[in-house]
Amino acid sequence: MKTVGIVLAGGSGTRLYPMSAAMSKQLQPVYDKPMIYYPLAALMLAEIRDILIISTPHDLPHFERLLGDGAQWGISLKYAVQPRPGGLAEAFLVGRDFIGNRQVCLILGDNIFYGKLDFLRHAIVANTGGYIFGYHVQDPERYGVVEFDADRNVIGIEEKPISPKSNYAIPGLYVFTPDVVQIAETLAPGARGELEITDVQKAYLAQQRLRVELLGRGIAWLDTGTPESLFEASSFIHAIEKRQGMKIACLEEIALTRQFLSKDEYLESISRLPNSPYKKYCTAVYDEFTAHSISAQQQNIAR
Repeated sequence: MKTVGIVLAGGSGTRLYPMSAAMSKQLQPVYDKPMIYYPLAALMLAEIRDILIISTPHDLPHFERLLGDGAQWGISLKYAVQPRPGGLAEAFLVGRDFIGNRQVCLILGDNIFYGKLDFLRHAIVANTGGYIFGYHVQDPERYGVVEFDADRNVIGIEEKPISPKSNYAIPGLYVFTPDVVQIAETLAPGARGELEITDVQKAYLAQQRLRVELLGRGIAWLDTGTPESLFEASSFIHAIEKRQGMKIACLEEIALTRQFLSKDEYLESISRLPNSPYKKYCTAVYDEFTAHSISAQQQNIAR
């Protein structure tokens, strides 16, 4: 079953005020790139190329101006409006026509994942209903939390519980079969007046069609919804990039290495970038990629 992606980049961003007064939270910089580049990178690394971006009427034109139709990265970007914050589950109603009969991977626009994304690729292949993830945190009361029985079977999900029954929070990354639209249609608004994503998960759990994979220490999950967490995420990205000399969430690089673009298409794409350190990096990526390709060909000839 083909999988499409949705990036939910709406909300009022009140925790980041006054930074978010004029510009969407998901357009704020995380070190050297707009925040939305990071969830887009996660979807692209999972081989998802049809993506819907949902945002507010005020912010959507800014996303369209920044990202365009996605052709420069070999993907297809569509846009839809969420008129007012209505909950994460409302994304499936806003994106009803886009989803159609395809599996959908929803990622929140302020979530960053770093590390091997094999867990997401596996979830996309293995999913038969709902597939979510658990990540060990010190402050689970801030998130949706997974509850387990003695055999580590999932028996419950709570949204921001006062007394969490585990330390495993649910990151803003979910995979659902197409019937998630029908499930979302049956939901009533929760205590916050919104359609809660935990109610979607509970519906799949009641049908015994929900799987939860616990993410290990090799994966970093960063939630950038507060000034402190935004600063920490920027510091983290800066440290990794400075140490390795390689960028995280460079969409051009992903498009080339995942063969979303041919080498000629890549060169054409980066030729339109303004002269900047970012363009210089993308050019170096091409040179290294070409050198490795030539080396691989020579090794095959030698055999």
